[in-house]
Amino acid sequence: MPAMPRESPLLSAVGRVPLVEISAICDIAPGCRLFATVEGVNPGGSIKDRPVARMLLKGIQAGHLDGGRRLLDSSSGNAGISYALFGAALGIPVTLVVPANASRERLDRIRASGAELILTDPIEGYDFAVSEARRLARERPDCYWYCDQYSNPENWRAHYETTGVQLLRGIAAVAGRAPDAFVAGIGTGGTLTGVARRMKEANPRTRVVAAIPDEFPGIEGLKPLGHPGDMVPAILDETLIDRRVPVRMEDAIPMCRLLARAGLFVGPSAGALVHAACRVAIEDGLHNIATILPDTGERYVSTGLWSGRDG
Repeated sequence: MPAMPRESPLLSAVGRVPLVEISAICDIAPGCRLFATVEGVNPGGSIKDRPVARMLLKGIQAGHLDGGRRLLDSSSGNAGISYALFGAALGIPVTLVVPANASRERLDRIRASGAELILTDPIEGYDFAVSEARRLARERPDCYWYCDQYSNPENWRAHYETTGVQLLRGIAAVAGRAPDAFVAGIGTGGTLTGVARRMKEANPRTRVVAAIPDEFPGIEGLKPLGHPGDMVPAILDETLIDRRVPVRMEDAIPMCRLLARAGLFVGPSAGALVHAACRVAIEDGLHNIATILPDTGERYVSTGLWSGRDG
């Protein structure tokens, strides 16, 4: 049986990230105070370390990985890095189904940790990788434990117990009250569901805003919803969402570059969330907003995000 996650210094470092106030948006949304956790400093470089660490711990405790079974899941890249990293640290074999258009840095990082990669056609969309992982799990239950981050309740519970608490306590200490709104994207739905439940318990009037990308080319890590055939994650509680804001890469890129000049080197999903937060601040008159910066900008160098080219 693999070593328990609590014995790993990597696992104990998860969630120890700074909370920052993003003053770079003061000219865009005057009067708005925007706060965010900087998730790129997690051991695996993204917010996905939080749910992956918890799901992995619970899976080991339940005996799902006994007998040499491989951990199986699908990912757009960041959760895959977390699985690969913690799997390598704990001696757990990992198989990941990932769309082939994930950034080269993400794919290389997964491979470096020794995980098996199964790449799917990006034209098939974000949901096809999920379907492929489910097919493998059905066909080889003896070989794989399907962690299924889209349906695993330990995903949202990780954010309810850590991310949401950190945002509420940190913002109250600085601003003196709970945030007026929480802005999040939807990948698996875990972050939005867990944090929103915690925040609405503290203040039922807190508005929850979901940033929704285009169907294609989309924004890596954010899931489109609302189109026929879109797969809605089982753990996503859509009743928590008060507003949906459309976001595009054309919105995310300039915001990423603005944030980088303010010392926050983050990926396009972070740029999209900050853009959405500015919109709701301006349009809804909100002055105290929480969001997250999901990952590091180093993960997107090959995409041309920082060089001014498109890909």
